Amino acid sequence: MAEYLDQNEIQQLLSSHVPDIDEVIVDYVQGYLNDAAAAIAAAGEKDAGEDPIEDLIRPMLEDAGSTEANVAELCTRFSQMLTTVEQQAGTQKKAALAKLAAPVNMAAQLAQINKATKASKGTTDLAHVKGRTVASQVDVNKLRKAEARIAAKLEKRGIKSRYEASKLLNENPLDDDDLLMKVNPVLDYTSTRDKIKDVKLVNFDISFSGKRILTNANLHMVYGRRYGLIGRNGIGKSTLLRNIAYRELSVPTYISILFVEQEMIGDETTAIRSVLKADIFREQLLRDEAAINQELKRLEEPSPLDERGEEMSKHEIEAKKNEMGDRLNGIMSKLMDIESDKAEAKAGEILSGLGFSADDFQRPTRSFSGGWRMRLSLARALFCHPDLLLLDEPTNMLDIPAVVWLEKYLRTWNSTLLVVSHDREFLDEVATDIIHQHSEQLDQYHGNFKSFWSTREERRKNQIREYESQMQYRAHLQEFIDRWRYNANRAAQAQMKIKILEKLPELEKPEDEKVVTFTFPNPEKISPPVLYMDEVSFGYSDEKKILERVNIDMQMDARVAIVGPNGAGKTTLLKLLIGKLDPTAGIVHRHGRLRIAYFSQHHVDQLDVTTTAVGHLRSMFPGNTDEEYRRHLGAFGITGMTSLQEIKTLSGGQKSRVTFAGLAVQQPHFLVLDEPTNHLDMESIDALTNALKQFSGGVVVVSHDERFIDSVCTELWVCADRKVAKFSGAGIKDYKKLICPDN
Repeated sequence: MAEYLDQNEIQQLLSSHVPDIDEVIVDYVQGYLNDAAAAIAAAGEKDAGEDPIEDLIRPMLEDAGSTEANVAELCTRFSQMLTTVEQQAGTQKKAALAKLAAPVNMAAQLAQINKATKASKGTTDLAHVKGRTVASQVDVNKLRKAEARIAAKLEKRGIKSRYEASKLLNENPLDDDDLLMKVNPVLDYTSTRDKIKDVKLVNFDISFSGKRILTNANLHMVYGRRYGLIGRNGIGKSTLLRNIAYRELSVPTYISILFVEQEMIGDETTAIRSVLKADIFREQLLRDEAAINQELKRLEEPSPLDERGEEMSKHEIEAKKNEMGDRLNGIMSKLMDIESDKAEAKAGEILSGLGFSADDFQRPTRSFSGGWRMRLSLARALFCHPDLLLLDEPTNMLDIPAVVWLEKYLRTWNSTLLVVSHDREFLDEVATDIIHQHSEQLDQYHGNFKSFWSTREERRKNQIREYESQMQYRAHLQEFIDRWRYNANRAAQAQMKIKILEKLPELEKPEDEKVVTFTFPNPEKISPPVLYMDEVSFGYSDEKKILERVNIDMQMDARVAIVGPNGAGKTTLLKLLIGKLDPTAGIVHRHGRLRIAYFSQHHVDQLDVTTTAVGHLRSMFPGNTDEEYRRHLGAFGITGMTSLQEIKTLSGGQKSRVTFAGLAVQQPHFLVLDEPTNHLDMESIDALTNALKQFSGGVVVVSHDERFIDSVCTELWVCADRKVAKFSGAGIKDYKKLICPDN
């Protein structure tokens, strides 16, 4: 790609104004400014809706540690450079419209074009027309990268306008009944039972914020099967679900879709009523039934009036009654068909399974916390029973009994399910098929996660063998061509080999598996007693006791998992341990030199999403250099430009990694983790598991991830009925059998 700006000048400006700037940022700024200049040169003017200096360069330089004055001066100089390019482009544009100095012989030029066209249609090897090879002076790799940058920039502009034109993406959450009806225009779901409800999406692309998520991807979901969608953090799984849910992809309108994405909005509606209201078709039938009964009651009154306010005749009354009766019979038939009389019992069963008590059924939805309102959203979706149910990490807010119940419930799900989950045990229990999202593609596998894991490795080995075999064959053909193409006796054979080579399918080399590693620094040893509770009680009031007479003793080698039903006080126990809460009775002893790092299950809500990962660590834990912060982030997979992106652009798993890096900065003796695996992909969960095994300090975990607990913890403590006691069984599997004997 041509250089429109003096790259040395840009480098000198950056070095003089920001002495400690990283080379990667210098390269990025040089490339970004040159791309911006290229776009201006091509268009002849600046893009009025885009300012590359203010949008990206200024925030990046500010994060690099330069002063405001230096950043302002740099931005002014860079803007002047782009203005110069714009002026030159404008001059060239005017010059292009100048009068021709001499007439042009169009006929002669046309003859030359026709001659070249005929040559290109034949079998002539143009590179060797004059008997010699003309070597290209273009660096193909650099050209490919430059073209990719330009394509990404143009695509970003196109995607931006396309998403602004997409009405549904800017609407209210899916829990809103109006939006549900927009997404699912066919209200009477009994009328679509005989239709084919397979979902087949062919050669589709998805981009988000200028980043390509999927390219020429294919997705085929057979009605009645349950698909688990897996992939690395930030790969675009939630974006795919959102595009399906809002019908940005061509899913037939008669297929009803429901996406459980976020918690429902709380109001005065009771929990049981909010679930019943989710079935819009049933609610409409009940309203119509009530209206018809009201009309029939009015017709029974003496001298009823018609729409014009005139008294109806006996014949008109009978005709109206018959009409209303026919409509009522149709409505009653549909209500029986959908088993409306069993709706309340079904809603109650779902709420109970998800952990709601009978008293909770009549509580207004606004009185529930965000986690419980998320459960209500899940309950509404299960009650509606859409043709295509989309779930994004449904187990994140559930305790172990609720997860077990959901597994059992979904195993009997008879419509299509697409669920994003990183819980292997859950996918083994629920999924009939696995969809693996990677490299902008979707690969589908029959069977649950265990089956996928073994099949995937075998498929990858076959792909590598096929790729290597074709590369060897290509090399063999090329060697023959290079050796004999100028030999008169073998020229025809060489030409045949060229045709074979051209027709070979292009195979892409299977991507190398990226190894994810987490690292916590090992602390210095401290002598016991390290951390203990002695007869600790806690309650927010005398009437609302949460924990009573708790006794715990933990040393530096502690590996403790705390389990129990939601609301039993597990998070409260952790906050007492770290000193965020003070006990109402008893003693919590912490060693004087003890450093405790705490990971909250609501850590995402506590991040300043407008700053970068480096900026977050700098503000939370001042005193270190940016290089030190980036080293800690790199230990948890936040590397390169990712550490300089705004946190709001990161996926849930990447945000968790930023929080883990914050724990490492503190160099703790004890790690206290509340649901640490909720937003992590499988590779990251494995990396966290290995890091905790290598960590020489103490670990206290609250989690519902059976595999994670089994791998990390050596002790299991049960928090229930205001007590905390050590579990006497063999581990988490025995505890699961104890609380869910029928599973």
